[in-house]
Parts: sequence; structure tokens; C-alpha cells
Amino acid sequence: MLLRLDGVLAPEALAEARALLARGEWVDGRTTAGAQAAQVKRNRQLRADAPETQALQQLVLGALERHALFFTAALPKRVLPPGFNRYGGEANHYGNHVDQAIRYHPQTRQAIRTDISCTVFLSDPADYDGGELVIEDTFGERRVKFAAGDAVLYPGTSVHRVEPVTRGERLAAFFWIESLVRSDEQRRLLFDLDMSLVALRERHGESAETVALTGTYHNLLRQWADS
Repeated sequence: MLLRLDGVLAPEALAEARALLARGEWVDGRTTAGAQAAQVKRNRQLRADAPETQALQQLVLGALERHALFFTAALPKRVLPPGFNRYGGEANHYGNHVDQAIRYHPQTRQAIRTDISCTVFLSDPADYDGGELVIEDTFGERRVKFAAGDAVLYPGTSVHRVEPVTRGERLAAFFWIESLVRSDEQRRLLFDLDMSLVALRERHGESAETVALTGTYHNLLRQWADS
């Protein structure tokens, strides 16, 4: 499932994020890539242990926790702290790659399965050319370049790349989620069922049918969720 989350960061939060990004120290993005990805990765990343990075992580994760669709779509079990990347100049692209299946939380060293990838766009699309996030999966090829403050969720199993930025600068946050429901197909069914229930309640109010369908949703979640 590929899903757009509109307005994760409000304009005030975006301004705060950009101020923190401007003060931060940037390093070669290849320092956090695996062997295969390092061969095609050409970008810059905010230093992981910088105080600006920690403030930005709290800003982004706090906003996502308040977003109505994030929990419904991701059903998060564990979330890795976001990293922040910059594409521009000679460090302007990231070729085709698949994210590592397991990553380790930088503070707890806990292993986290990367079921879902998330990118939060921090630059206005008018401020740069190129830089599309291209995602290839069972839904075909999708080219993503969302408004500043919006985010995209997509399967961690997808082949994806960032096209070269030929003008300006592209800033984004990126991170991974281990979901309570490992299967992307099952998460999609639960999401569709939940959205249909919301629409039914808005149109007709609570009824015996919505109560029954709510039970079906939770019984499927109980059956499919990891313990």
C-alpha cells in the first residue's frame, strides 16, 4: 500500500524544522548505507548525534502521532527515529535500492523489522527540480513529489530511488516502522475496512451493522497482529 498523509507538519512546524536543518552539521549519506546501497547513494544527511537531529525527531514523530491516518495505516509496533537528508549540488540522487530488512534502534540497539518506509517532505516542490521519489512495487511505478509537510508511507520491500535534483535543494525526513501486522496485504484490508466504517458512521450513524463490522475489524487485527 502506498498512502499520502496530508499536512503532517503545519507551516509553523515546517519553519521550525527548516531552522534546525540550517543549523545542523551534514555528513556523507553513505555512512549509513549498506554495501549495495552505498554504491548508488549520493546525498547528505544530518549528523545523527547532533542536538538539531534529536529536536527534529521529536518534532516529526510528535506530528505523526497526532495525524489521524498514521496509526490506522501503519499500525505501528516500533518506530525508528527519523533521519534527515539533503539532495543538491553534486550529492543529488539515490539510485535503485531496497531498504535493509532489519535495522537497530540507535539508543536501545533493539532490532526493528522495516515493514514500512516513510518520507516526510520538507521542501516546497517549487524550490527544486527533479528529486522525485520513484517507488516500484505490486502497484506499479509511482513518482512521488509531495508538498512540504506531507508524507508518504510505502512497503519497505519496494525498490525505490530518488531522481537527481537539477536545481535547488530537496530536504526530507525518512524512517522505518515495524508494524503490528507484518503483511502489507493484510494491513491494506484492515485500512480499507476501517475507512469504510468511518464513512458508514458519518453517513448513517452507529448501527448494529457497524458494531458487527467493528468486531470483524478487531477480530482480524487480533488474528494477524504480532504478539
